[in-house]
Amino acid sequence: MTSHLLKALCVVLLTAATPSLHAQRPVKVFISVDMEGIGGVVTAEQLSPAGFEYARFREYMTAEAMAAIDGARAGGATQFVVADSHGNEQNLLIDRFPADVTIIRGSPRPLGMMEGIDSSFAAAFFIGYHAATTNGRGVRAHTISSATFAAVRINGKSSAESGLNAAIAGYFGVPVALISGDADAVAELRDLAPAAEGAVVKRAISFHAAATMPPEASQAIIRLAARTAITRLNEMKPYTVRAPVQLDLTYKNYTPAEMMAYMPGVERVDAHTIRYTGRTIVDVSRFMGFATGYRSDLTP
Repeated sequence: MTSHLLKALCVVLLTAATPSLHAQRPVKVFISVDMEGIGGVVTAEQLSPAGFEYARFREYMTAEAMAAIDGARAGGATQFVVADSHGNEQNLLIDRFPADVTIIRGSPRPLGMMEGIDSSFAAAFFIGYHAATTNGRGVRAHTISSATFAAVRINGKSSAESGLNAAIAGYFGVPVALISGDADAVAELRDLAPAAEGAVVKRAISFHAAATMPPEASQAIIRLAARTAITRLNEMKPYTVRAPVQLDLTYKNYTPAEMMAYMPGVERVDAHTIRYTGRTIVDVSRFMGFATGYRSDLTP
C-alpha cells in the first residue's frame, strides 16, 4: 500500500469514527415572532384578521421568521423552535417552514411569547418586536396590550416585551442574540443585551407611521444578522433580573386595578397600578398571563 493511499484511508477512518460538531453539540435557537415590528407594519390594517392587509403581512411575518432560520443555519445552528407570539398567536403560515422546525401556537401558555424555551437552547431571537408602551417614539409602541397598560415595570424599571422576554430567556441561561424591528425596539433591547445583533427594518415617524423598506430588503437584513449572531455566540451573555421579581402593572382605567387588587398577594399601589411579587420571572410570566387573559366567561 502506498503512503498516499494509506493517508487517504486514515482520513476516511477518522472521519467515520469522529462525530461531527453538530452531532456532538446541537445548536438550538428559540425564535419568538411578533408582528408590530415586521417591515412595513404601521397600523391595525396589517395586524388584525379584519385588516385589509393582514393576509399579505402574515406572509411577510412568516418570511422574516424564515430569514432568521436560514441565516442561523448558515451560521451553524441546527435546531429551531418558533413561537407565534402576536395577537391570537395563530399568524404564522406553518406550511412554509421546514419539516424539522417546531412551531408553538395558540394560547394560553405559561411562558407567553417565550413558551417552548428551556436551558438546552444556545440563543433566543426576537423577530418583529416593537418598543415599550412608555416609549414615545416607536411604531405601535406598547407592552403586552396597547389598550390596557400605560406602563409595565420589572423591579421598578419600565419594561418592553423584549425586556420581559429577555429575562425569561436569562432565567434558563439563554442569551438574546438577535432582535429585529424598528430602531427604537432594537435600541431598547440592546440597552439590556449590548452584544445582541440588531436588524433595523424600519424607522419610526410616529405611532402609526414609519420609513420602511421592501420585504425582500428586510429579510436580507435579518438573514445576515442571524448568521452573524450565531457566529458571535461566545460574546453573548444572558440577561437576568434580581429575584424575587416585582411586577408593577399600570392600567389605563381604574376598575381593572381595583378588581385585581382583590386577589391575595396583589397590592394596589395607586389608583391605576397594582404590584405582584413573584419568586422568579417565570412566576411573573404566569401572573401576566392571568392578568391579560382571564375572563369570567371563558369556555370550554
